[in-house]
Amino acid sequence: MTGSTVRDRILDAVLVCVEREGLNGLALEHVAATAAVGRATIYRQFAGGRDELIREAVRRELATFWSGLAAAVSHLDGLEDRLVLGLMIANERISHHRLLQKLLSSEPEELLPTLFESESEVNVLLRRYLLEMLARQPLRAGVDPDHAADYLARMLLLHIGSHGRWDLTDEAQVRRLVRTQFLAGILP
Repeated sequence: MTGSTVRDRILDAVLVCVEREGLNGLALEHVAATAAVGRATIYRQFAGGRDELIREAVRRELATFWSGLAAAVSHLDGLEDRLVLGLMIANERISHHRLLQKLLSSEPEELLPTLFESESEVNVLLRRYLLEMLARQPLRAGVDPDHAADYLARMLLLHIGSHGRWDLTDEAQVRRLVRTQFLAGILP
């Protein structure tokens, strides 16, 4: 486990326990033993108990995913290039995330509500990031940057979760997707 605070150690332990026992089998006793803390410590850190533990673990993993993705594309200047590489990396990371894939296949009814609950937070953060990128781009006349950022955030979330007919491992296809479906009405 890598956590530096008690809270981090507990959240790390949640992931270890979920990997071992699944979400349905997640028990506070196991989390406490794995984190080397007492149950009372868990309740002091997470008053909402098991449900809050799961929500916070998912929230932290999502934050790690998105900050890692932003860092991976930060060396690129253009919006199109960032969107292309970002989609490709996101697809690769999601498809190779062992725990996520295990939970999606074995316990989607447990995981998906928590992911959906976090979607609005992710959308806000993603819109803010995209708005900053759009501020450095020439936009088509009449394009509202706030609306454009909202549209792009929704398109990204849609395609990261379900890419449809597009092969997100093929840069030429991803670039065509970004140019024709994401940016065609936004950039000149």
